[in-house]
Amino acid sequence: MMTVDQRRSRRDIDRVEGVLESLNEAQLVRPFERTAGDELQGVLDDPATTVTLALNLIQEGHWSVGIGIGAVRLPLPEATRAGHGQAFEAARDAVTRAKNSLAGVAITGPDAESARHAETALALLGILISRRSEQGHEAVALVAQGMTQADAAAQLGVSKQAVSQRLAAASWHIERPARELAIHLLQAAAQ
Repeated sequence: MMTVDQRRSRRDIDRVEGVLESLNEAQLVRPFERTAGDELQGVLDDPATTVTLALNLIQEGHWSVGIGIGAVRLPLPEATRAGHGQAFEAARDAVTRAKNSLAGVAITGPDAESARHAETALALLGILISRRSEQGHEAVALVAQGMTQADAAAQLGVSKQAVSQRLAAASWHIERPARELAIHLLQAAAQ
């Protein structure tokens, strides 16, 4: 379960509608929908999807992301906002904590220690990603799609060495294992 709240919404445009479409392209148990004001919720059951969506939101820089682990009352209603259960309550707690977090993400679950470990891994990864330059984001996005550094260089109109430097500065080499760690810890926290 994920609850997401727009940061500084009173001094910014409403960004909810713009992010809903991209979030709902993922495989979800229940789609993300606006629940109140500048907040949205979605029901997820896949740790890899949860990590990916959380990191995408962190990268945008406009969101506080709360991930709640726990049971949900079944059957789930069609509308996400009508759902109930421990995961919904945990996501509410998590998004409240995320608002004061450097990375903008928090995880709450029944096993507090496991949730804290998963939160730490995801927060560190979120900080790494949020501190990348625009050029670093561009290079990482291309190689993450499967391009070689030479192909990425051609696409960006720079040398292969420049792409290599951008990837190094972006700490690309640590992102994949860090994602795997965050997914593993989130999965462990959910068991």
